[in-house]
Amino acid sequence: MAEQNTEAKLKNQLKQEKIQLWNPPYTEEDKQPGRRHMEELAERYAPLMGLSAPEVGGALESIRVQAVNRGRGNKTFRETSVATLELLLPRDSRKDPKTKNHLETRLDVPVQEVVDRIGGQFGLKCIKLILNGKTLSTDQRLDEQGVKNHSKLMVLKVSDAEWRQQLSEDEEKTKNQNESVQRTQKGFQILSERDGSEDPDTTPFLEIADQRGHPLKIPPKEKKALILAMGFHEKGRSLMKKKQFDVALCHLLQADQQFSKCGSALLGSVDNYAVLQLDIVWCYRALEALSCLDDGKSRLQRAEDCFLQCYGEQHQRLLMIKGNTGREEVLFLRLYLLQSLLSYIEGNDVQARHQLSKVEALYSRLCLDSEKMAQLMALGFSEREARLGLRACEGDLQGAAVHISNQRQEREELKQSERRKRSRRMEVISTLAELGFSRRDAARALHHADGDEDKAYQILLDSSRAALLTNNNTEDVSPERVEQLLYLGFEREMSEAALRLTGGDVQSATQLLLDNQGVLSPELLSMSPPSTPSPSSEEPSTSSNSTADSELVNEVLEDISRHEDDYLDLTLEEESELIATMKAYLSRGATHPV
Repeated sequence: MAEQNTEAKLKNQLKQEKIQLWNPPYTEEDKQPGRRHMEELAERYAPLMGLSAPEVGGALESIRVQAVNRGRGNKTFRETSVATLELLLPRDSRKDPKTKNHLETRLDVPVQEVVDRIGGQFGLKCIKLILNGKTLSTDQRLDEQGVKNHSKLMVLKVSDAEWRQQLSEDEEKTKNQNESVQRTQKGFQILSERDGSEDPDTTPFLEIADQRGHPLKIPPKEKKALILAMGFHEKGRSLMKKKQFDVALCHLLQADQQFSKCGSALLGSVDNYAVLQLDIVWCYRALEALSCLDDGKSRLQRAEDCFLQCYGEQHQRLLMIKGNTGREEVLFLRLYLLQSLLSYIEGNDVQARHQLSKVEALYSRLCLDSEKMAQLMALGFSEREARLGLRACEGDLQGAAVHISNQRQEREELKQSERRKRSRRMEVISTLAELGFSRRDAARALHHADGDEDKAYQILLDSSRAALLTNNNTEDVSPERVEQLLYLGFEREMSEAALRLTGGDVQSATQLLLDNQGVLSPELLSMSPPSTPSPSSEEPSTSSNSTADSELVNEVLEDISRHEDDYLDLTLEEESELIATMKAYLSRGATHPV
């Protein structure tokens, strides 16, 4: 990281003085360095950098070689259309962290061909290529997906060989990254298509709520994309906690892709999108992939803009909704810390120090007193509750205890309200079932009627009539037998339905109509004729499919935290380490700013 900072500062200085290291006298005709001139430049810049002349000389030579290679690559590309791509390999595949790895290829070739070459050259079996935070599709060409000469590609391993060897065969299958992404998508796809009309005790579905816990009304298409996005995000966060940052990043990028399908108004009303951007850049940091600088900067800017829109200029909207802003401040601590890091890598030490000072101020407020934590936990509160409570109340012990108790009460009241709604819902479904409708149809109608019993009944009646008309059109009923019933004074619609239900037997149909005063109930209309095969004989695999779906749904739900504020519950251990690292790096050039 220090090398990147030094090179960035030197590049700025060279640009100001319009010095081109790839040209004489700094580069000879044979592309070798003009040693005397390079040494003079290093001695002149050393005091500005606060470094020794040999250190500056090494950095200048690295810049010169990069420039020469870039020029050579440009010439090659012009003459042969062969591009030079910079590869950011996984950490354990880099022989020398300071040496950059390149690959020469045409851009009109499929990505799979490049994947195979990289795999063979660097001994990597299963990899994905990432360009500016987007996974490249292997069945498309490089140039079709924005890859250009000198593009930087991040190489992510799909699975770690050593890690896989330690797992049993069953675990290995479930932990394989490709399968993990596919299973996550399928599981949340099932959840996104459920509408909440089934019994929530047996068929879980996801409800998207606002910051107070109340369900949000979202158009079906956006809701589906949002559930998939949030599902991938939760899976990614779960993997981040296990320090599996490469696998996590793949899931987070999938979440980002789904969020792009949601409207800007929706994204501005929830902070999930901003948190996702932070998590992606945090993974870049953990994977030492900060050469993804441009993508990282744009993501942090999107996060900041989204927080501003969601929380308000001075967090006033957040304060109005939640009554405090202390818990959300950990997000801003991470935001400012990552901004400081990227500024430092760009060589902008002034901006890096400015952001770091904001980080340290926040950290001093958010770093909690262990004794107060212990006291709250002794009162029966969980570690998470104690941490979030103290931050919400700026470290005030008594206030935190009251705050946590109030939150528990609010959650319990919300649960009680949901139980009452569920109980009332089941009562209405039972009432509709007594009128002759199936419980499943009644549940769906009630859901679409937003809980209104009368509307649900009307929906069911309309549905029954529509089914009746459809059946009249699709199933043949003997016209002669219909005429016999019409002659007896029954209506045509009911006559045809009665014949259908009795298998065309006029005597049975007549008795059926007489028993029901000529009007068949919804229950009778929804019944299948005698010859119709039962659902179980028609679809033998339904039960097994349903079981498989349930298992998959339960699997993906395991990664969703049961606590709505889990994303705010940061111990700040990783942040503390990065703060110390940043202070150490910035202290090197503290007295010699460029």
